[in-house]
Amino acid sequence: MQKVRYGIIGTGMMGCEHIRNLVMMDDVDITAIADPNEKPRRWAIKTCGERFSPTVYEDYRDLLARDDVDAVLVASPNFTHIDVMRDVFRTNKHVMLEKPMCTTLRDALEVRDAARNHPGVVWIGLEYRYMAPISTLLDHLQDVGNIRMFAIREHRYPFLKKVDDWNRFNRNTGGTLVEKCCHFFDLMNLVVGDEPIRAFASGAQDVNHLDEIYNGEVPDILDNAFVIIDYAGGTRAMLDLCMFAEGSRHEQQLAVTGDLGKIEATVPGDEMYLSRRSTNDYTTIAVTTDARVREHGFHHGASYLEHLAFIDAIRQGHGPAVSVDAGLMSVVMGLAAQQSIDTGAPVDIRRLLAQ
Repeated sequence: MQKVRYGIIGTGMMGCEHIRNLVMMDDVDITAIADPNEKPRRWAIKTCGERFSPTVYEDYRDLLARDDVDAVLVASPNFTHIDVMRDVFRTNKHVMLEKPMCTTLRDALEVRDAARNHPGVVWIGLEYRYMAPISTLLDHLQDVGNIRMFAIREHRYPFLKKVDDWNRFNRNTGGTLVEKCCHFFDLMNLVVGDEPIRAFASGAQDVNHLDEIYNGEVPDILDNAFVIIDYAGGTRAMLDLCMFAEGSRHEQQLAVTGDLGKIEATVPGDEMYLSRRSTNDYTTIAVTTDARVREHGFHHGASYLEHLAFIDAIRQGHGPAVSVDAGLMSVVMGLAAQQSIDTGAPVDIRRLLAQ
């Protein structure tokens, strides 16, 4: 395979971010793009610049019918993922599906099951794994000993505007704790390395979007929450989310604590701190971006590295680094947390999966 030939389905903000990354790569081509809306199609053509000259479609199924598309990037709105993936699974094409995998448990299970028989690579776009501060943290987990606690704080700006304002309603996104926080639940599973069994959460829509009305409806998406996840082996993880914290020094803060010490990292950030209980002090570890990154974008170079790994999986014929099983669990944990907020009670994740 001389070049991996991409087709881009969904050319809004994230679709164009992926295009900007691919523009900077030598061994890829974008042969087709598809979006039902004219404005995002124009954005994509402009982003491709002189590097790529893709055929443009309104209907993504026309893109999937092409023989000169090896790999598909699905960055359409969350609620469309299940229908797009059903059509992708009728082809033999490789696919990177943007997070969240789906908005409902039933749809996520369907994608997981269909992927098992698909001949191509099926990769879920949970690119936070590839951010330099987070990948550095993952490299040093052994230094804290037996991990007992993992805390993530994200204090940031509100949800951005999307085409047709689809991301203002839970029915389209899966809910804030699915749409936004599947990244963090994926990181919890990576760090803890155990089965999540229970979610307990408190959250609300207290500040954002309350003065917005779309077709007579006020948005219903959460803008803050605390979530606790219990793991089978006794480790606990916590998410502290606030989406009306513009101007925060660090958008994300992560702390992994074990019986030997603690790791602290921030995003953005160029330093990580490793403290040791035995010496009652800490050392500073430099965080450096992978030298291969040519495009930093909105995710600090993570999307670029994600595509390098995806292309390597295609060329080498091995499985995805970010599997449908990982994508499923990140969705299930978000759904469990949303349900816990609605009911005011802990949610048994195993029981939720068995429904």
